[in-house]
Amino acid sequence: MPNALLRTPDVCAVTGMARPTLYEAMAKGLFPRPIKLGEKSSAWPATECNAILAARIRGATEDEIRALVVELTEARKDCA
Repeated sequence: MPNALLRTPDVCAVTGMARPTLYEAMAKGLFPRPIKLGEKSSAWPATECNAILAARIRGATEDEIRALVVELTEARKDCA
């Protein structure tokens, strides 16, 4: 599902990161921030999660992953 949105437990399951590790990665710019769905809910596009995982699998450096996070976040503006 290319347009799937993943909630926090799903992202943790897919990435293998615990929730605190996920939020630490976001704070360091190593994982995109979620999209707000409502007042108390948010989710990540599955395509963005997959892109980060692919970068990690191919051995991308932290700087390369940070650049990818910026690129993914900027691409959200093109979807609107």
